[in-house]
Amino acid sequence: MKQQVSVTFMLLGILFNVCLVASNLLGTKLINVFGISVTGGLMIFPISYIINDCVAEVWGYRKARLLIWSGFVSNFFTVTVGLIAVAVPAAPFWEGEEHFNFVFGMAPRIACASLIAYLVGSFLNAWVMSKMKIASKGAHFSWRAVWSTIVGETGDSLLFFPIAFGWLIGWKELFVMMVTQIILKTLYEIIVLPVTIRVVKAVKKMEETDVYDDNVSYNVLNVKDI
Repeated sequence: MKQQVSVTFMLLGILFNVCLVASNLLGTKLINVFGISVTGGLMIFPISYIINDCVAEVWGYRKARLLIWSGFVSNFFTVTVGLIAVAVPAAPFWEGEEHFNFVFGMAPRIACASLIAYLVGSFLNAWVMSKMKIASKGAHFSWRAVWSTIVGETGDSLLFFPIAFGWLIGWKELFVMMVTQIILKTLYEIIVLPVTIRVVKAVKKMEETDVYDDNVSYNVLNVKDI
């Protein structure tokens, strides 16, 4: 019998991938939030962690692993075709090349940093959710969601900023940026937590499932095991 995924999981997966790709594109703009400069991607990127939490909670680590790798492929594909489009000569009459290149011409170093940080942060998030669910016997979802976000975002930020901007920006400034991003994204998770809790409850009821990863392999490369 073939292993299948539900329509609900598929729709969450599509939203997850859209959020990741959109956050990369929005990340080319710096915005001001209460006097703090952050990337536009901050508006939408934390949603991917919320979906990650929901999938890990309802379907378990196996499905979360599948979701994370699908996001990686989507991001890699978008970055690659974007760089190819930038490299192809523009039509002589087109006047938008500079703006197009600014959005899609992500430097290879930043692209690499983004992809590596995403993978590590997302898998840390899913791993913490899975382990804490087993330890708590399914209780205290709110604490698990917050702590998994803190761990995941910390891993993401500690990798992205040094890889992308190390030796280009002062290390003191990099540290401030990392801490600020971790705090803001965690606050985002806490603010929308009531919505996350309701979504998880609704999905559990709809899918009639609540997976515990008692015998799961945490090998991140074992994608076939879904």
